[in-house]
Amino acid sequence: MDKPTEYVRFSTMIWKPHVTVAAIIEENGRFLLIEENVAGNIVINQPAGHLDEGESLVNAVIRETREETAYLFKPESITGIYRWQHPENHDTYLRVAYCGHTVEHDPAAKLDSGIIKTIWLTREALLKQDIPLRSAMVLQCIDDYLAGTRYPLALIHDLVPG
Repeated sequence: MDKPTEYVRFSTMIWKPHVTVAAIIEENGRFLLIEENVAGNIVINQPAGHLDEGESLVNAVIRETREETAYLFKPESITGIYRWQHPENHDTYLRVAYCGHTVEHDPAAKLDSGIIKTIWLTREALLKQDIPLRSAMVLQCIDDYLAGTRYPLALIHDLVPG
């Protein structure tokens, strides 16, 4: 008599990282950053956020920068792609960081919920802040930018049906 065949069952749940974008904007040695309230903690971050369904990465970084700083961001290149795991909840984030410049500012614009204010800081001043960084990616993105790391925007291909 044959033994019953055992089948390996695969979960229908597929692990997926959070896909995010960030803007690295430097003017005269200072970087555009935000102070934000995240789950009751005040932290410093670049203008950054999640990719929305159907949105290109470059459009996401332009949108997030506008929503969080009221600046219109013009991406010029990519400084890196970063994978980071949150030490407490173990969520994984995949961040595409763009560098570029601002082309206009709307001081009357309402900023996203949770954004306290925008600030311009040098790398040195950022390290002296009493407010923690949202993640290790914040400083790594700045360091890569300062090291001259640049990839063309064409590195990312947005293949959309139709």
